[in-house]
Amino acid sequence: MIREAQASDLAGLLALYLSLHEESTPEMKAAEVVWTKIMADENHHIIVAEEGGKLVSSCVCVTVFNLTRNLRPYALIENVVTAAEYRRRGLATGCLEYAKELAQQKNCYKIMLLTGAKEESILHFYRRADYNSEDKTAFIQWL
Repeated sequence: MIREAQASDLAGLLALYLSLHEESTPEMKAAEVVWTKIMADENHHIIVAEEGGKLVSSCVCVTVFNLTRNLRPYALIENVVTAAEYRRRGLATGCLEYAKELAQQKNCYKIMLLTGAKEESILHFYRRADYNSEDKTAFIQWL
């Protein structure tokens, strides 16, 4: 089942993020403060795939107000992850499709996604999901 995260999903999501790039989960009280802010933000969507009561895949979709493009917002995708034992089953694709539907409902004119992955299989996954790396050049400044 693919859905938006609920308030009760915090622990499961933090556990899933260990499959992303995290080495440990944050202190729960600090995480709960951030989680409360995320849950209250109507433009911040955490999409999850759940199997057997366990969160096994997820992505974040944030929509951003905009003064260009006829005032249409844009969307950002971040933290795309699937637990290793659930990969290659279409779960992350389903999460990305859900995010695309959200962006379309909010009249976004584009969705942007950055990946640090260099493996061709992962890049191919994003291309199959209709993202391209030809139209723009991405730059990042780590803080």
